[in-house]
Amino acid sequence: MRTFSLLKGQPVFETKSGRKIGEVTDLFLSTTGTVEGLLVKKGVFFKQSCFLDIQNVSSFGWDGVMIDDENALEKQKEGSEYTSAHSIEGMMMLSKSGNSLGLLKDVYFQEELGTIVGYEITDGFFSDIMEGKQVIHTREPLTIGKDAIIVDVNQT
Repeated sequence: MRTFSLLKGQPVFETKSGRKIGEVTDLFLSTTGTVEGLLVKKGVFFKQSCFLDIQNVSSFGWDGVMIDDENALEKQKEGSEYTSAHSIEGMMMLSKSGNSLGLLKDVYFQEELGTIVGYEITDGFFSDIMEGKQVIHTREPLTIGKDAIIVDVNQT
């Protein structure tokens, strides 16, 4: 299991050449609650954002993301049907019953499948220190709205 905050900034390497292709800057989430791919920035001077389908990742290591071929990177599409993890960070999370859960801080997912298994939420710095971090687990897809994220929850 991996979190977006641990994955962000990881280098992406091509296994056949050993060359660093770029680095992970974001996750793309589908409306069905899965990680569809990664946003990878490549280039030295002229950085270009590319989409990397999660199926084209050969492995997720602690020190880098490995892909077999640089050609697996696609130009980022404008108006994509995916939501980025970065764009929902800090949004209010509400349960389907209308209770405030806190603000979204991180996304937990299984790398091999791209399945989201939980959401880390916060009520603020002091609350995190006093009560610890909370993780919301759900099997149902979340609803991402303009003002809030609605989720069917099982808290642990």
